[in-house]
Amino acid sequence: MSEEQHVDLVVLGLGPGGESVATEAAKAGLSVVGVDERLVGGECPYFGCIPSKMMIRAANSLAEAHRVGTLAGAATTSPDFSVVARRIREEATDDWDDTVAVQRLEDAGVTFVRGHGRLAGEGVVEVGGTRYVAKVGVVLNTGTAPAAPPVEGLSGTPYWTNREALQATEAPASLVVVGGGAIGAELAQAFARFGTRVSLVEMAPRILALEEPAASEVVASAFAADGIQVLAGASIRSVAHADGRFTVAVTDADGTDLDLDADRLLVAAGRRPNLHDIGLETVGLDPAARSLETDERMRAGERLWAIGDITGKGAFTHMSMYQAGIAVRDVTGTDGPWASYHAVPRVTYTDPEVGAVGMTEQQARDAGVDVRVGRAPLGESSRGWIHGPGGEGVILLVEDRAAGHLVGATSVGPMGGEVLSMLATAVHAKVPTAVLREQVLAYPTFHRAVSTALADLD
Repeated sequence: MSEEQHVDLVVLGLGPGGESVATEAAKAGLSVVGVDERLVGGECPYFGCIPSKMMIRAANSLAEAHRVGTLAGAATTSPDFSVVARRIREEATDDWDDTVAVQRLEDAGVTFVRGHGRLAGEGVVEVGGTRYVAKVGVVLNTGTAPAAPPVEGLSGTPYWTNREALQATEAPASLVVVGGGAIGAELAQAFARFGTRVSLVEMAPRILALEEPAASEVVASAFAADGIQVLAGASIRSVAHADGRFTVAVTDADGTDLDLDADRLLVAAGRRPNLHDIGLETVGLDPAARSLETDERMRAGERLWAIGDITGKGAFTHMSMYQAGIAVRDVTGTDGPWASYHAVPRVTYTDPEVGAVGMTEQQARDAGVDVRVGRAPLGESSRGWIHGPGGEGVILLVEDRAAGHLVGATSVGPMGGEVLSMLATAVHAKVPTAVLREQVLAYPTFHRAVSTALADLD
């Protein structure tokens, strides 16, 4: 017979958003149980945002040193991956130990339960032999896990996902990366800058296929300069592993068959939602769904909320945290504002960075928007010219002609994610394009190129 405990709220899944909901709800006076079978804090601090950006920062410092010859004399480098590997282990992840995160939760008044939780009806979660009956309800934040494509021979091989790549203690001599989205692109470039021979295979016609084509072009050019072999529009026929090495049989965009040989294989070809074994069927929801539909208050059902990757609104930590704030307000009976997704920002931390917000040009056209597009090559700006090597990029603006404001923007460049902030504000607040044109922008800055793109709207 299961033990039964009555509480106010159960949070199932303690990634950044779930941890925030549990903490804030407990601070508001609710009795809260937080459940997770994995590390408290989720993917971001242990296998995603934080350690990957540490690796990227280290790799970019090597690339910048290589530019000294053009700008300031001469410099030599001796890459040592163990330095950043140690920093990731000791500073970012506590050797992949969540003791500090658990303590932080408990200090806030949350009861933490380690284990696999499943819904067992409305407002009920079972963990092991205990049933938690939640008077207010349940918040789901179960996240996603790395997915692998159905490629012959792949299953059973010791391929890497982002998790293994970010626990590596040394850079491999050679690496094949499957997937040219944000994760694959970032890690491919980082390892290449530590001296790894990298081949990147992408099924779509271009890398970073969800971004503007102009952004893909700039990054592809940077990858070529880094010596990365990019095979876009390619398919993988099979994978084999023998004697400690991988062979990846590929057919490229021209129909030519190639065999890529490497020490390591990194699969970064998407992620799958952790929805199949959490008892969704007990509350009338489909466990085979790719995402959970939520309303503007993050409600997915009676006494049920969902936040984060599983809502399908963007697999970003900032999205999970945004939705967490909304869920907490609804759970505690506080007024809005409620969810709006017209200005979701995203950044791919390649060099150059790719920052984007809102809709791409094609997405806007597909939505029936009569658009005007403005473009400004960053290298032709004063700051881009001053910056020299590594200063390539582009500002691209998408305007709703009838409404007279931006519905999307892309900022590619050395500080693309930072320049994005002004564009994200413009898209979010629907600032009239005429008002943006009146703004005085400091000279010489990268963001001054936004004025050039505004003048180019056509």
